[in-house]
Amino acid sequence: MPTSPLRRVTDEVRAIAGDARRRLSRGDIAGTAATLTYFSAIAIVPWLLFAVWSISWFDDTGEVRRRLLALRVLIPPDMGARPAYDALINAGVGAGLLSAVVLLFPASFYGEGLRRSARLVSAESDRIAGDGAPHARSDDTAPRSSLGDAWRARGSILALFIVVPPLAWVYARVGERLVGLAPEGGGGGIGDLALRYYLGFLTTWLVLSLLLIWVFRYVMPGSPRWRVALVGALTTASMLAGFLQGFALFLSIPMDVGLPFAGLTVVGGVVAVGLWLWILHMVLITGWSLTLSMDSRVDSWVGTPTTKGRS
Repeated sequence: MPTSPLRRVTDEVRAIAGDARRRLSRGDIAGTAATLTYFSAIAIVPWLLFAVWSISWFDDTGEVRRRLLALRVLIPPDMGARPAYDALINAGVGAGLLSAVVLLFPASFYGEGLRRSARLVSAESDRIAGDGAPHARSDDTAPRSSLGDAWRARGSILALFIVVPPLAWVYARVGERLVGLAPEGGGGGIGDLALRYYLGFLTTWLVLSLLLIWVFRYVMPGSPRWRVALVGALTTASMLAGFLQGFALFLSIPMDVGLPFAGLTVVGGVVAVGLWLWILHMVLITGWSLTLSMDSRVDSWVGTPTTKGRS
């Protein structure tokens, strides 16, 4: 009796999920995410500063500063996150060419962190396909932690500096349209709130998807096919975008994050952001694992393992 299309899809999804679960079980995903969070603590601010600085390429510096500072109304004020945003904008807009070049070094650490953390959950010599059959895998997925491999990951992530300026400009333009939906921008009610978060989710999802295609393909180990990297990036970015919208809602909770640290709000804020980054990176690593599992299924269909350059 022929298998129905729905049954085949269900079986494939179950096989991919099972393979991803086995892949993640090879290591400690919480510890792996903590490793990546450490590297992100060095790299994320430089990336944000470069993104802010690049927006000033398209207009007068003073005007860009004014427009970006106006976006602060999109950040809930309850936890005191707005002063940090203001400081980021002022520093980024005021950065010069020399500062931008210096930012390349700490920003590159994110590439190394992505690759090192992924290797912690890809330590076996065989790549396991969803059907349980081992497939030979390239040296790119073999476990290693050489200095050359780290620098290759750093160089690969820096290629994204090319696409950050247009993406940052688009993101800022969308943000300007969302100001009118914020309470301080004239919006109000549950409808404006839902629309603001929905449009914010869509924009974040699309921007992250473009970035993750490159990350999954060239920065993290495995080098999945382009079409698989696209599907994996869209899936992972949707989870990350939803998570980031949740972080925005978290910032609207009227609580003192410095309370567990004797009133040291800065310490509480850093710890809170670190915890959210840790969870976000667990989601990212899970998405990468799912992407490799999808690629393994394609290997089982076509009978050839993935190599760079395959579509």
